Amino acid sequence: MNAALRRAALALALVLSAAEAHAADKLTVLLDWFVNPDHAPLVIAKEKGLFASRDLDVELVAPSDASAPPRLVAAGQADIAVTYQPDLMLNVKESLPLTRVGTLIETPLNCLIVLKDGPIKTLADLKGRKVSYSVASLQEAYIGAILGSAGLTAKDVEMVNVNFNLTTALMSGQVDAVIDGYRNFELTQLAIEGKPGIAFYPEEHGVPPYDELIYVTKTDRAKDPAVARFVAAVEEATIFMTNHPEEAWQIFVKAHPDLDDRLNRTAFSDTLPRFAKRPAALDPGRYDRFAAFLKERGLIDTIPPVESYAIAPR
Repeated sequence: MNAALRRAALALALVLSAAEAHAADKLTVLLDWFVNPDHAPLVIAKEKGLFASRDLDVELVAPSDASAPPRLVAAGQADIAVTYQPDLMLNVKESLPLTRVGTLIETPLNCLIVLKDGPIKTLADLKGRKVSYSVASLQEAYIGAILGSAGLTAKDVEMVNVNFNLTTALMSGQVDAVIDGYRNFELTQLAIEGKPGIAFYPEEHGVPPYDELIYVTKTDRAKDPAVARFVAAVEEATIFMTNHPEEAWQIFVKAHPDLDDRLNRTAFSDTLPRFAKRPAALDPGRYDRFAAFLKERGLIDTIPPVESYAIAPR
């Protein structure tokens, strides 16, 4: 090989080596449900290249089983899961190696919904009535606290599992109220159907405020720089959405045109103020207070140190 060819080969090797050194870190992110406006910061970060600009190749995956993502991440089969702060506490009780690394939605979305023109005007009116839910988990704790604020107990109502047919069950009169309805979805759906609802908010009736949606990763990856870059990209996307809501909506529906309807557009707008503007920020007191609530309700045995399951990535 002559000198010119050797120099060319060396230059090519250096280029390939540099490309490998700067290859993007691949992250598989499991959503909590099918793609919807709750996931807008993730979609915006991906579509605007905010992940790519931080050397991240992020794949967003909607699960076939909504309960599976945290367990798959704990098993090392994915990198990050979108899940719920209350559910993380139950995962911790089961000793799953999961750590919260960021917040997606920083207020509760769950609420108790009744029909505006129905028989329930106050919480006290629920005595002897039927309340539906979709997935057995924390509903009894929530409903117990909510009813407790009106001098009732969970035994004063009949809980009915209607799977995911919450609005149908309410509109048909099968039940008198639903718990598990989201204030940014089911309330709008009811209004679109001509059956407006009224919401009673758990955080105003005995349930401590909590982060509805959070990001978790396997504990041994919690301080991975790629995870910190992921959270930083989501923060940039959220600020962009706050400053440019209409442009953000157009980016969102261009990526998911099947969601371009009245329900999702309204949900997008309603959810905007609830996205965490500082997703890495952690309020240990909020986590401790909610853990104390779960312990009081018999759902966990001890209150674990916050630092054992939640961090603020740097």
